[in-house]
Amino acid sequence: MNRYEALLKLAAKSDRVGIAVTRIGLVVVLVWIGSLKAFRYEDEGIVAFVANSPLMSFFYRQPSGDYRHHMNREGELVPSNREWHERNGTYVFAYGLGTVIVALGVMIAMHPWLPRVSALGSFLVFVMSFVTLSFLVTTPECWVPALGSPEHGFPLLSGAGRLVVKDAIMAGAALVTMADAAKAYLQKSGTAIV
Repeated sequence: MNRYEALLKLAAKSDRVGIAVTRIGLVVVLVWIGSLKAFRYEDEGIVAFVANSPLMSFFYRQPSGDYRHHMNREGELVPSNREWHERNGTYVFAYGLGTVIVALGVMIAMHPWLPRVSALGSFLVFVMSFVTLSFLVTTPECWVPALGSPEHGFPLLSGAGRLVVKDAIMAGAALVTMADAAKAYLQKSGTAIV
């Protein structure tokens, strides 16, 4: 057996470590991103996604197009914009969303003790990822705008689009951790896995 085959054998045995690293990564990302919803700059940053989503826009009080006139850039503070976001319900919605995202991360982290809860958390993250990916269709800010350059529109992702497209990986990771947690639960309960 040559070195290459030895490395492949080692790689073939690393699936358990890979699943654990995937689970830890999901927990870190969910808890961190969910916790950031306690900060107004983050709450304001998701307004374009929520306002344009047919699944979520009803959470806001202002007409969907109004947000474009009231956006603060990261690190910027325009008090009148903050007042608009207060009236819009931007912060209240984001606090609720952040709580849900942190809860999902905690559910996934419970794998060693409550694998069934972990499997449910992973499933919910899988579903949430598809909602997030829908923003690629509903949110114009996901694509480079036509501001004079010939490089704009589909398939050129803007910063917002690059933020959204990573949820394709989140969906896959959640599916892997869901399957692993379901197997752990079934083994723990003595149920045969067919």
